[in-house]
Amino acid sequence: MTESKDKARKIRHRRVRKKVAGTASRPRLTVFRSLRHISAQIIDDEAGKTIASASTLEKDFAGSGKSRGSVEAAKKIGMAIAEKAKGKNIKDVVFDRGGYQYHGSIKALADAAREQGLNF
Repeated sequence: MTESKDKARKIRHRRVRKKVAGTASRPRLTVFRSLRHISAQIIDDEAGKTIASASTLEKDFAGSGKSRGSVEAAKKIGMAIAEKAKGKNIKDVVFDRGGYQYHGSIKALADAAREQGLNF
């Protein structure tokens, strides 16, 4: 990714973060994507704490020879973060796509999380 594209994404993310915040009752589900990996976190912004996280960098992520930044990997991460949220009795979240376009791996992660029971 060129520097100007990444700079534009960060500007978009900053603009969205002024409006989107997670609370204890409805935390923020944020996504970070690189060329090789994808990660998701559920964050309570009021307390400043990460409640749950899932990433393709974790040891228990079973990358079956495919790219860890692929749509299939994003689906697995979406299901994993939703399962961790269920374990902490979280059903409703605010989705923060991190300035990325809602397409491809970001959409796959969101759809997989919704299928597992997260509401956003």
